[in-house]
Amino acid sequence: MTRLSQRPEPRDPYDDSPRLECGVFGVFEVPDAASLVALGLHALQHRGQEACGIAAFDGQGFHTERHMGHVADAFSGGDLAARLPGGSAIGHTRYSTSGGSFLRNGQPMFADLQAGGIAIAHNGNLTNFLFLRDKLVAEGAIFQSTSDSEVILHLIARSRKQKVVDRFIDALKQVEGGYALVALTNKKLIGVRDPLGIRPLVLGDLNGQGVFASETRALDMIGARFVRDVEHGEMIVISEEGMESIRPFPAQKARPCVFEYVYFAMPDSVVNGRSVYEVRKRLGRRLAQESCPEIDVVVPVPDSGVPAALGYAQESGVPFEMGIIRNHFVGRTFIQPSQDAREMGVRMKLSPNRVVLAGKRVMLIDDSIVRGTNSVRVVRMVREAGATEVHLRSASPQIKWPDYYGIDMPDRQDLLAATRSLEEMRALLEVDSLGFLSVDGLYWAMDSGARDPVCPQFTDHYFTGEYPTRLLDQEIAKGRSDSIERQLSFLVDP
Repeated sequence: MTRLSQRPEPRDPYDDSPRLECGVFGVFEVPDAASLVALGLHALQHRGQEACGIAAFDGQGFHTERHMGHVADAFSGGDLAARLPGGSAIGHTRYSTSGGSFLRNGQPMFADLQAGGIAIAHNGNLTNFLFLRDKLVAEGAIFQSTSDSEVILHLIARSRKQKVVDRFIDALKQVEGGYALVALTNKKLIGVRDPLGIRPLVLGDLNGQGVFASETRALDMIGARFVRDVEHGEMIVISEEGMESIRPFPAQKARPCVFEYVYFAMPDSVVNGRSVYEVRKRLGRRLAQESCPEIDVVVPVPDSGVPAALGYAQESGVPFEMGIIRNHFVGRTFIQPSQDAREMGVRMKLSPNRVVLAGKRVMLIDDSIVRGTNSVRVVRMVREAGATEVHLRSASPQIKWPDYYGIDMPDRQDLLAATRSLEEMRALLEVDSLGFLSVDGLYWAMDSGARDPVCPQFTDHYFTGEYPTRLLDQEIAKGRSDSIERQLSFLVDP
């Protein structure tokens, strides 16, 4: 049984934050599994707010629901156990980093195989998705979505292996990129992390039964105990026989995404053994060590800038104040594409605290600066509230390169720092001074020492341009573009 709900939530085109990835959650053989998954997805709502879904297995068959919008709207009410019966279930919150914002791209995705049904939920992006999709279509495959996750189902279905787990491994050995997957069959719950561990996945325990989640806070939500991170390149298979750890990929050094600490994960989560809250405070401390002009007050850009601003204030000795107040109860559907409406949209989300700002030299601390469009509006708001000076610091290095592993960042030409000098950015953002955390400072905050250019510990390509894997789809697209340019050049100037 499948239920679909087409209730899209419009994107806010004026939100300059990097778009979140996705969240995955799964439980095995527990009472009222779908309700527990819904709770877990509530804790992961920040990772994807466009769509959500749950797939459950009741011993006889699979039951799935996918909806556009938020978890609370889709899976509230006392009839959830009747709609999605079963003791095992997986769930997904989605932001579209691959494929469009349509219900057909929602997850979990389900397929009937010869060996039985399988549902998968995927966080991340495959960097050879288009290559594999074109190949599969040429061989006769029919796709129902434009999501890269569906490629994995097709590869599983076409595998000549006999066992489902072996089919799954066979499929994953053909894909590239960053991913954390949970899958549910009629007998097993499977969690797997890409060979570099770019995308996060943790293992929990609920009364002796296994749980998978994108972040530890989702375990806390249902009262599960954190056991450990699923390791990079590891597949964990949970069944009635117990738990099995499989290493299907050649050994590599882990390269987890450092942006989880900068922005994506919630402060109360622990990612790869590090408290996100503590890391963000250390980012702020190091930022103060690297750059601290004469100021009167440290003000975070809420909400994700708060821990870094606390660290900056503690290190610099300058008072921390909530000079900007965020309204968490503003809808987005009324925002219209006009300049006046853009400014109004920002003001309805963020309000200046004039008592804190008036007559002060203000240091604004943000987690990161992507395009800078939102930063300009915040700076203007602070000035209009009476600040005599406005300084801006980013608790991450300059973002100069796009991401292809599950973060929806703009194309390179739209990134503020990609083509501009520090002075050009300062003038554009209308601030008295501007600064970014250094890459070495980022690694210091991660308690990793300085970055080793030969073998960096984290995936940090958005700052350095050094991607941890090949980007096959991008290489093919560039090759096609170069070929077209050569043909046009020949036509114009033979």
